[in-house]
Amino acid sequence: MSDPRRLTTTVSTKGQVILPKTIRRALRWEAGTRLVVENTPEGVLLKPAPVFAETRPEEVFGRLARAGAPMSLAEMEAGVLAEARRRHAGG
Repeated sequence: MSDPRRLTTTVSTKGQVILPKTIRRALRWEAGTRLVVENTPEGVLLKPAPVFAETRPEEVFGRLARAGAPMSLAEMEAGVLAEARRRHAGG
């Protein structure tokens, strides 16, 4: 495998750039991967776009309504464990 710092590509007439396969494979960037493009003093930076929009805790706090008394930590852990077992048994 060649040194990824020394690979070159060309900008097409449509402004498209093909990333070398060795880099895409190393980063696990499949077709359709959304990337954030940033112009930095050292050049263009590409990084995967976040899966979810950025939020603040106050934007989502209390969004999942629950009837009844709050669950204890032990009850929450038991629920997570039960769901993990259910998913593992199904797969």
